Amino acid sequence: MDTQIRINISTRESFADGMTFGDVGAYERLAGEVAFAIDPESPHYSMVVDIENATRNEDGLVEFATDFTMLKPVERAGGNRRILHDVNNRGNLRALQFFNDAVHSNAPSSPEHAGNGFLMRRGYSIVWSGWQGDLLPGEGRQTMRVPTARDNGSAITGVTRSEFIVADPGVTSLPLSSNDYTISYEAASIETAQATFTVRAYETDQRQAIASDAWRFARVGDDGSVVDSAADCYLPEGFKPGWIYELVYEAKNPLVLGLGFTGLRDLISFLLHDDRDSDGTPNPLRDDGAGMERAYAWGRSQSGRFLREFVYQGYNSDTKGRRVFDGISPHVAGGGRVMINYRFAQPGRHSRQHVDHLFPCDHFPFAYSTTTDHLTGKTDGLLKRPETDPFVIHTHTSAEYWERRASLVHTDSLGNDIPDHERARVFFFTGSQHNADPLAGPKIGVARHPSNPLNTTPLLRALLNALDAWSTDGTAPPDSRVPRRDDETAVEASVAGNVFPAIPGVVHPDHPNRLFVQDHGPDFDAGFMAIEPPAEDHAREYAVLIPQVDSDGIEVSGLRTPQVEVPLATFTGWNYRVDGSAPNALAGLTGSHLLFAATEADREKTGDPRPSLKQRYGSKGRYVRLIALAAQHLVEQRLLLEEDADRYVEIAMQERIVK
Repeated sequence: MDTQIRINISTRESFADGMTFGDVGAYERLAGEVAFAIDPESPHYSMVVDIENATRNEDGLVEFATDFTMLKPVERAGGNRRILHDVNNRGNLRALQFFNDAVHSNAPSSPEHAGNGFLMRRGYSIVWSGWQGDLLPGEGRQTMRVPTARDNGSAITGVTRSEFIVADPGVTSLPLSSNDYTISYEAASIETAQATFTVRAYETDQRQAIASDAWRFARVGDDGSVVDSAADCYLPEGFKPGWIYELVYEAKNPLVLGLGFTGLRDLISFLLHDDRDSDGTPNPLRDDGAGMERAYAWGRSQSGRFLREFVYQGYNSDTKGRRVFDGISPHVAGGGRVMINYRFAQPGRHSRQHVDHLFPCDHFPFAYSTTTDHLTGKTDGLLKRPETDPFVIHTHTSAEYWERRASLVHTDSLGNDIPDHERARVFFFTGSQHNADPLAGPKIGVARHPSNPLNTTPLLRALLNALDAWSTDGTAPPDSRVPRRDDETAVEASVAGNVFPAIPGVVHPDHPNRLFVQDHGPDFDAGFMAIEPPAEDHAREYAVLIPQVDSDGIEVSGLRTPQVEVPLATFTGWNYRVDGSAPNALAGLTGSHLLFAATEADREKTGDPRPSLKQRYGSKGRYVRLIALAAQHLVEQRLLLEEDADRYVEIAMQERIVK
């Protein structure tokens, strides 16, 4: 047998104090561990990088394990016989937060974690499991324990790169992973002369070498003492806020992180098809041979990139050739994929203009349809296995166009529009930023301008219904909503900048996060990176486009919520870093919220060229009616649920605008 799976349920309890959800009834929460033992010689696992170097048990199998959590209807008959797997983001559980507008928790149990109950009222069995094998336990994160690769008992070494950017002064030591929640790859030697440590103010600046005697592989202990550490970097003078520190060093003991793909594949296949595990423990989602009919997966940001790579690499086919996920919905993944099935992979990193710019999470292919990369001559696409490819509803925000090269999902390398894949739709959530908590407003002080609070969770709910209908009975979802080159709604940044209004104190960015052809070494496609930092060919640049805007600075294309269609502010997907911390660079995935003036007098006082609220709407009653009309229009297009149309009207009635 290629695969052994053992499920250990350590927690089984009522969810949300026994609350009932419509006709579905009450839910229960299960949690525990899933243990795997797999044959490394099997063709179903041989594609995992370094699997041949993983420790084997006495039966010659490689063992690894993951946490899992599950919310399921107590009465099986009440459920919809569908799994929704929330691919966790850095171990964090997000589906309830973004589908149910719930209070976030990594151990959902109380009524506040049920939110509006959307997923439960639909009858989904919601599953979480670990996949990122370099995560450290803590704060309820879903983790995975994977083996370390060894060469006949000896340490495996290789060139590795880390990048450090701090937000506040006074930081003198950091883990090599640059954070406190992922494992650091230890240096093979703590002799600093064998490493290269540089600093620069901005990504495009020349790197300045830091002398080998000006830093150490060390950390500051709790008592303030400095102790040698192969897993930490110590800079006595302190890291300058916002500056980019880059360390290239020889690392040892890579983790076999590609098992994150096989673990998810095998777990979902087990939950769909098997009555019992390898020890005879019953499958918690099957009963007398009856179980789940379909499985869907949703992931946001990092976990959305995981799903794109999962499908691209062929893991949506289980060990018996059956489709694993019937549908997937990567959210805010941009044009990227996750870097996991590599030696010394760091799947938590992703490229932005200023941060982790050269880490290889964005490389061809970007689109679901097969295209040709005019810069390299390669032809490829993410969906290329018709027998097992899932249906895909890909969603992203304005921020991904600026920082995550989202246009490459629907254009080729030269910026030309490409047709949708027959099994994929792409939706741009106009004006929104990468992460907006549906229960929070704009944040002040995290960037130059107030952050963008635009809530798009209602769109996620409608599109999950569309994905289910597509998979269940072939009802096609609405057409993709993206900016296009052919109608001039997808443009270069300078074109949009010429239209963007001259709002006092606001400067439109010159360009998004650029992408050049990179060289990571001859064996990159096989999972090995030999060149750090990678070489960039500035003669070969991908066309990264952004959405065109109107005279208010609001993007004209995409899927526009009522709050964008009837705006009280200019919403952008870009912002700038704060003063004292690389202030001329984009603020990562944070957008801006630029309020309109209330009256003409207010507008004239500040010199704001945008019409005031009074001029736009005249009265609050008219504003509310326009919101209701915009919401109903989306309902008619199957892009909004009736219950959410009502919510938009309720929110509009609470807004403070000119009477």
